[in-house]
Amino acid sequence: MGDGRGVGLMAGGRETNSAGSTKTLRGDVLCVFGALKVATADQIQRIGAPHLSHRYTGKPTASKRKQARTASHTAVLSGMRRHGLVENGGSTQAGDRLRNLTPKGLQAASCELQRPVTEVGSTARGVGSSGALHPMAVNETVIAMLRPKPDMARFTVDPPHVQAAARAAVDAPPGFGTIASYWPEVPLPGRPARGTRPGGAAPRPASS
Repeated sequence: MGDGRGVGLMAGGRETNSAGSTKTLRGDVLCVFGALKVATADQIQRIGAPHLSHRYTGKPTASKRKQARTASHTAVLSGMRRHGLVENGGSTQAGDRLRNLTPKGLQAASCELQRPVTEVGSTARGVGSSGALHPMAVNETVIAMLRPKPDMARFTVDPPHVQAAARAAVDAPPGFGTIASYWPEVPLPGRPARGTRPGGAAPRPASS
């Protein structure tokens, strides 16, 4: 966990386009990867667009509901892959596709998080080759600590039961920090140990 710099990003701090523009979604994706290193579209959506978690209740199965609520982020991830920012990194044991940044994407994430690229960490390439059990557990812990709150202004035309579910989430106890608080490099005092990066920042294991 970092020092809280950049805490205005996401999880209630960043101003978002009411229509959920592609530019905003791209920024959300970069913020998540800058902190978590490897993630699924589902995890990115729950952090960056929690209001979507309360919609699509009319879909017949949980799988169909997940597909609907993650569709926008999945499309953005596909576009970022075409532009060389994101790559597919295997699958979870549940079958969800894992994504991680490329070196080019790492540079973009450093700009989005307003941090030097040396503080953003690695691309986490290859982490998902065995299902990424540990990173996925860490990601879920971070989401549980964040407790992302949906924006009630987005529910003006939703059915009452959807609004009630969103309101319950808003009224629940607040979480801790924002996704930008959970950055992957921790500055250490004194001379850098062997293998650390310039400036004394010790690389934290991906998603640990």
